[in-house]
Amino acid sequence: MVGPAYAHPVPVDERRKAGKAMRATVPRTSHAQWEPAADRPDPVVVLEQQNTLRVQELVPLRYERMLVSPFTFFRGSAGIMAWDLAHGPRTDLLVEACGDAHLANFGLFAAPDRRLVFDLNDFDEVHRGPFEWDVKRLAASLVIAALDNGHTVADARSAVQSAVQSYSELMRRAATMTALDIWYARIEVEAALESVRGEYKKSRLSVANAALAKAERRTQLGALKRFAQQTEVGWRIKEEPPLIVRLPYERHVEATRLLTDAYSDYLETLAPDRRQLVQRYRFQDIARKVVGVGSVGTMCLMALFVGDNANDPLFLQIKEAQRSVLAPYVEGHHYPDQGQRVVDGQRMIQSASDPFLGWFTGTGPLGRNFYVRQLRDKKGGFDIATMRPDGMRLYARMCAVALVKAHARTGDPVAIAGYLGSGTAFEEAIVEYALGYEKQNRADYERVKASRA
Repeated sequence: MVGPAYAHPVPVDERRKAGKAMRATVPRTSHAQWEPAADRPDPVVVLEQQNTLRVQELVPLRYERMLVSPFTFFRGSAGIMAWDLAHGPRTDLLVEACGDAHLANFGLFAAPDRRLVFDLNDFDEVHRGPFEWDVKRLAASLVIAALDNGHTVADARSAVQSAVQSYSELMRRAATMTALDIWYARIEVEAALESVRGEYKKSRLSVANAALAKAERRTQLGALKRFAQQTEVGWRIKEEPPLIVRLPYERHVEATRLLTDAYSDYLETLAPDRRQLVQRYRFQDIARKVVGVGSVGTMCLMALFVGDNANDPLFLQIKEAQRSVLAPYVEGHHYPDQGQRVVDGQRMIQSASDPFLGWFTGTGPLGRNFYVRQLRDKKGGFDIATMRPDGMRLYARMCAVALVKAHARTGDPVAIAGYLGSGTAFEEAIVEYALGYEKQNRADYERVKASRA
């Protein structure tokens, strides 16, 4: 097994040869194949099994969000694709895989130095796994989203080609970089857009500029005005059923106790300077908040804290972490605490992470695993549903850059580059796989939709 470079003090030439030799057992062309296995689980059953671990009153909302389109279905069905990936051709070139690297799980956020960066931003399924699993999920999401947007098959193919070509070229470049250069690399959005201004008309980049401006406005103070109100007993979160709800009294007390009891445990997962910063804030209120598509039904809370005055609020998201969908298919590398798995994975993958990122284990009836992060901090994304073909290709390239950075940080870029080689065999195979898997996703979408009729 070829793992992370830092775990294998093997000369560069030998690691490159090991990656190249893997082509004999897992040909690059084999990745083009998509044919559902005879014992493939029913997608309806897979989702229902997941629902047993979720807040039951939110299960209908989960289906409502998933069944808007084939792309929203794909967003919520990482567990279905994980089985498919695990039962197809797979290399032993392991990375810290996102596990759910579709288009909507990349986005904007503020680095600790307050600059806007672009990176993977969802790590619920993060787990050690073969690098190509992330590449295939990204590629499939490109085809599904492109066709959902009314693009032609040729346009969808071009978007995938743009992503995988960028991935291969950048991974070969990463193989020649120093470990420190890889570790410090990040995608600063303004610089990234500046580098492509000559390729795209001003009108095409206006969408990206609008996304940046919106992210800049998403501050903690803005969140206070949006989500809370001042009362006689302090700041209270405003209800917006069914998305934001105050829990029934007993559950509210339970959730408050959960936060109070686990607060010290959470603080211990922060660096000392971050711990001191958080301790400047006083707890005000807590409520349940529905987020995303695939996460609907997991226990997710928003907690409001304030500093010395109302101009200094802090919203933290407290999100349940369940077992990664990749875990059943990868030997070893298992965490006893799923919140720690998410946090460790995010810290390894991102070159700039949320300073408030931490985890704790709940007590009593809410004895689940949780991780904590800021609810807002200049977080934003691009509107995939309105992307035109050229915008989709640009976005595909940005996602590929982020994926290479993640894989080069947590795996062996030399071995991966050795496997990819200098030709286009891998790129062509992934394009064909993505086109084939789009049809499977559409069939699964129709199957689940019919089951809910």
